[in-house]
Amino acid sequence: MDPTARFLTLVRRPESTLPLDELALLIAAHARPDLDVAAGQARLDELAAGVSERSVEGLSRHLFGEEGFAGNHDDYYDPRNSYLDQVLERRVGIPISLAVVMIEVGRRAGIELVGVSMPGHFLVRSFREEVHDGVRLFDPFDGGAVLDRSACEARVGKVLGPAVAFRSAFLEPVGTATVVARMLANLDAIATARVDRAMLEWVVRLRAAMPGAPPALQRRLAGSLAASCHFGEAADVLERLASADPGADSEEARATARRLRARLN
Repeated sequence: MDPTARFLTLVRRPESTLPLDELALLIAAHARPDLDVAAGQARLDELAAGVSERSVEGLSRHLFGEEGFAGNHDDYYDPRNSYLDQVLERRVGIPISLAVVMIEVGRRAGIELVGVSMPGHFLVRSFREEVHDGVRLFDPFDGGAVLDRSACEARVGKVLGPAVAFRSAFLEPVGTATVVARMLANLDAIATARVDRAMLEWVVRLRAAMPGAPPALQRRLAGSLAASCHFGEAADVLERLASADPGADSEEARATARRLRARLN
């Protein structure tokens, strides 16, 4: 199975049919080409089978107590913290990858959870619980700690500062596409900081394929491909971008594509 082709096929599906577990494992397969996606899904099945109390609290105790999943406070920016197979194997991760574990194990155990993409931190809450003053959110990075609205306000205040007013929208659930896009954005930042061109190329390729991806990501993809001497593919990206968005930048994109194709001769 080509993980890129499979990922691109899946992300074109309607939001309600996107498989979070498979998409997260396919991201990881770009770092480990021998990754067995089915084996990763089977591991999630095993974790779900061990949930004895079918509640969010019971799920949290199982994952963060009995199974020992925890936030990696010592090496937060290790890319393995974002690869679902490695999170399942090492039992450490960052907020969003641990949230994926919690959501997918919960789904298998009949516990409906949704991700909450709060600024600066990713949380989980019950699918059926509405946002109000008594809403409960669970922090997978902190052992499944339960947070109320005031605790969330305090955390956002530390990230954005007191000048930014807290909004109830910060606690609204997000869909699978948003979760996947945020996972890729995290990996983009890591690859950029490490100046890892090979990693950056596949991360930006996947980001550019996400629904609603801005043209800037297509330009970054072309730049990444060109830096790796994939001049023809980079030119293809720019030409598709120019055709789809015939604005002021289209001629520049076509000119750059011509220069890249000239380098093939």
